[in-house]
Amino acid sequence: MMHTYLTFDGNCREAMNFYRQCLDGQLTLQTVGESPMADRMPKKMQDCILHATLSNDNLVLMASDMVADNGLVRGNAVSLLLNGNSEDEIRKWYDRLGKDGLKTHPIELTFWGALFGGLTDKFGNPWLLYYEQKNNL
Repeated sequence: MMHTYLTFDGNCREAMNFYRQCLDGQLTLQTVGESPMADRMPKKMQDCILHATLSNDNLVLMASDMVADNGLVRGNAVSLLLNGNSEDEIRKWYDRLGKDGLKTHPIELTFWGALFGGLTDKFGNPWLLYYEQKNNL
């Protein structure tokens, strides 16, 4: 099983709450201040998210505010692909994740018989949404 891990620069809590609202599931957050390393970290970092996990039947999404020394660099080499259980589910995700983001590819039926769409959310993360319509193959 592969898990996706996102890095943020101070807005991990906001992003993970947004993803929970969009995708549902159980969200756990641990701040630097709640961790054993709290006394070794600067006061300004105490509220930063050390580790977050959002999980449901379709995904495990992990994240942190702990940015490498060279800073946060966003790119387009990685997308988060959600394989839905129904057309309604991926359309719901598309609408929710696309709010205040950029809907780059509308959900449409592909030549291989799946519904597929893409977007970049308001945090700059690219998502691909997929539902294979088994009855149409």
